Amino acid sequence: VHVFTHDSIGLGEDGPTHQSIEHAASLRLIPNLDVWRPADTAETTVAWSVALTNRNKPTALLLSRQNLPYAPKNGDAIGNISRGAYVLSEPSDIGLNKKAQAVIIATGSEVQLALKAQRLLAERKIAVRVVSMPSTTTFDREDVAYKRSVLPAGLPRVAVEMGVTDFWWKYGCAAVVGIDSYGESAPAGVLFEHFGFTADNVANTVQVALQKR
Repeated sequence: VHVFTHDSIGLGEDGPTHQSIEHAASLRLIPNLDVWRPADTAETTVAWSVALTNRNKPTALLLSRQNLPYAPKNGDAIGNISRGAYVLSEPSDIGLNKKAQAVIIATGSEVQLALKAQRLLAERKIAVRVVSMPSTTTFDREDVAYKRSVLPAGLPRVAVEMGVTDFWWKYGCAAVVGIDSYGESAPAGVLFEHFGFTADNVANTVQVALQKR
């Protein structure tokens, strides 16, 4: 098991060389390496358990230095974490009585951002499903039926990760909120605004994707 930290630009003001925006994508390209980027304690626990029981390949855990809250989950969600991606929140979970019109896919600390964007969109009467994808390498090995249950056909998908965007297009995304330039040095909040990692920008990106259908 290989444990990495400092997983995003939210780590502080140590300079661009400390903002490892490309490392997650690079690790995911290594054959036979499972990569996990957990969003909270539950996902971290599952990732560690999977890594210890995996005797056929090494595992990389990409952990955050940020203080991340626990994202509430029902029993099905907890049981599906080990499958690499799962439905974390439906519109009904936040009181919106509509079927999902779009999907936000997020990893790591960006899951909280996706949940905030989901609530903003609910206020605009736009129903969104939030999918947490802590391990793309694991999810990619799942059967087609499960993949379709998490990412239904016909719904626009928007991925959110503080890293290069190229990796996410294979999931049929309509848009990706990411970073395709080298890191900048500034306090985390300033960087989030600069690169568009705000609930408003994610929500607006989803709206634009819906309008383009």
